[in-house]
Amino acid sequence: MIAWINFAVLILASLLFLYFYVLSVSPATREKVLGPGVYARCMRERIVAGIFMGITVVNYVIYVFYPLPTPLTEKFPWSWWISALLAAVIGIPAMTLMFIGTRHAGEETMRPKKEHTMYRGIYAKIRHPQAAGEVFGWLVIALLLHSPFLAVLSLIYFPIFLLMCFAEEQDLLWRYGDAYAEYCKSTGAFCPNKWGIGKRG
Repeated sequence: MIAWINFAVLILASLLFLYFYVLSVSPATREKVLGPGVYARCMRERIVAGIFMGITVVNYVIYVFYPLPTPLTEKFPWSWWISALLAAVIGIPAMTLMFIGTRHAGEETMRPKKEHTMYRGIYAKIRHPQAAGEVFGWLVIALLLHSPFLAVLSLIYFPIFLLMCFAEEQDLLWRYGDAYAEYCKSTGAFCPNKWGIGKRG
């Protein structure tokens, strides 16, 4: 029973994380209805999204003690140290990318502002460095927890992050118009354009 409750909470928290994050990256499109105070509201919604993201991590840990009955084995068929090595190989560059994106975004990471400097640092090359790194976080946790089921489940965060990035870009197109459209043409969404991945337009 606990296993199913934990799994249900995990799915619900993931959906609420998506919902509140999409709200938090849509200030320009909501300003017409809610007024200029929507930017402060978006900051609060982003905090709420972060709380739900934290809940999913807790659910991952609980799952190790209360796994669902699935055809998958509870542990990978290899040593935990191999899973830890895989987690490091994936996690170190992913988290580095996320932290660089967070640093270069500055205050805008948590506090959306109507006017801010765009395209600084890594954002001159990649439009969503934070998302490109953070999305691998659940897979890294699943590997550290040595759980095949959680590793497979982690794949659901890829479409979730794609939806979040799409919502953010729609708002930025509304906010900056042609300037942002041109920026999209010259930069990749998740990696530099020279790699031919993530280009828009």
